[in-house]
Amino acid sequence: MDFETNIAELQARLRQHREILETEEAAKTTLVMPFLRALGFDVFNPAEVKPEFTCDVGTKKGEKVDYALCVGGEVTVLVECKPVNGDLSIKHASQLFRYFAATDARVALLTNGVVYKFFTDSDKANMMDEKPFFTFNLDEYRKSDLRHLSAFQKAEFDVDRIVAQAGTLKLQSQVMAELKKEFAEPSEEFVRVVASRLHDGMLTKQVREKYQGAITQAIGAIIRQGIDERLQNAMNRNDDPEPVDEPTAESDGIETTQVEIDGFNIIRAICSKSVNPERIVMRDAKSYCAVLLDDNNRRTIARLHFNSPTARYLGLFSGKDEERYSVAGPIDIYQHADALLGRVSELDATAK
Repeated sequence: MDFETNIAELQARLRQHREILETEEAAKTTLVMPFLRALGFDVFNPAEVKPEFTCDVGTKKGEKVDYALCVGGEVTVLVECKPVNGDLSIKHASQLFRYFAATDARVALLTNGVVYKFFTDSDKANMMDEKPFFTFNLDEYRKSDLRHLSAFQKAEFDVDRIVAQAGTLKLQSQVMAELKKEFAEPSEEFVRVVASRLHDGMLTKQVREKYQGAITQAIGAIIRQGIDERLQNAMNRNDDPEPVDEPTAESDGIETTQVEIDGFNIIRAICSKSVNPERIVMRDAKSYCAVLLDDNNRRTIARLHFNSPTARYLGLFSGKDEERYSVAGPIDIYQHADALLGRVSELDATAK
């Protein structure tokens, strides 16, 4: 089972049992330990996952953090757990702060089983930052979040690379937060910057208020214009309009995943029994990945609805009508081989 599927199943477990996960131990057993296992750590190997990790710090004796994760025999990540509804503010992570400075760990994880906050020492060496550089919300995440989370898999774990990227990630999230605030309600400083370039004379209160309203409306218009242009471009290509996702700090473009590539290759292999496989092409969109005959969007063989981390569907066509079938992964596409071959024959016949 792949990484994305493991996380998706854990999300389903959270949603099913959220109401009864009241204690810290429940969060650990039901969510945190499976989460660590999804990252490739053997939670039953004390040399890899040390529960109740103890380290005397100054006059503090016998204090513990919930887990210490070891990579290459070295303590690398400290994990502190709270109840599902527990507060994850930094003031509730005093052990993490003290242990971070007293061990060789470069990464700290504060979690309630739902939200996972990753910290390092990007601000000051050997002192844990007060703000996380990456936050993963199991209840609601994007593909880009999974991409960042995958860096913490045991097989991929490179602490130097993680720490090097931490500063950039944290800065991006902080800039995004500030931009969102400015877009929603432009600050006086921002208004002054814009108004001073356009207005001659004193920037009175009345003038500032006029520009503040105009800036808010202009930002909204820019966003709507960008959406309209993308929809128009899609219609000019005779494609179905793509839904517009909220931009992220990492990327606002289309992401073609390995699971989509695998699905396309399986469809092409099946259909090669009827037509030259070079005629079968993939065209990715944000809401689905289309498999086309002769690179013509009017001749769709199938659609791969693989963007959701919790549910995947294969879209099969009869004429212009699409019917979706649930699949666990690309391998299940073979169960629909007859339908795919029938569709290719149908499309090939209409082209002659």
